[in-house]
Amino acid sequence: MTDAATLELDPILETDFIKEMVKQMRALDSYGTYDGWPVTRILAPYVLTKEQRREIPVIGDPDEQTLSRVKAFYNGIAALIEKECGLMAVPMLNITHEGFGRALITVGKLVVIDRTVRDVHRYGYESLAKMKEEADKLLAAALAMIAAHRDVAEL
Repeated sequence: MTDAATLELDPILETDFIKEMVKQMRALDSYGTYDGWPVTRILAPYVLTKEQRREIPVIGDPDEQTLSRVKAFYNGIAALIEKECGLMAVPMLNITHEGFGRALITVGKLVVIDRTVRDVHRYGYESLAKMKEEADKLLAAALAMIAAHRDVAEL
């Protein structure tokens, strides 16, 4: 069995997070380029090895595709927060032309995720499993914050 065939059978591809990320990436595809593409190919830009990351220069403005991927990641987490708690989650990203900034997700008046974003030029994860692991941590922290302060989240 080839590596591509093995990846297609990976159980991580059936998780809610990966399915949501595919939805988010397809939403960015206004020309239908991703139609017929396998999940692994659609999400491939999120996977960068350390060597690939080192090759990407951090001078100049981050490209639009990279910024879109960062936005899609936080949009996906916000969608999962909504699914889990039933309250609207709003992602907000502010990234400077230098590739630094902040990612926030609010639910009502409650800030449930507040992350500093650095080196957006080199945004990516070692694998889809690592990306899902990061998303799971953020999702768990956000849901715990909502549970602790539900009254503020409902404002």
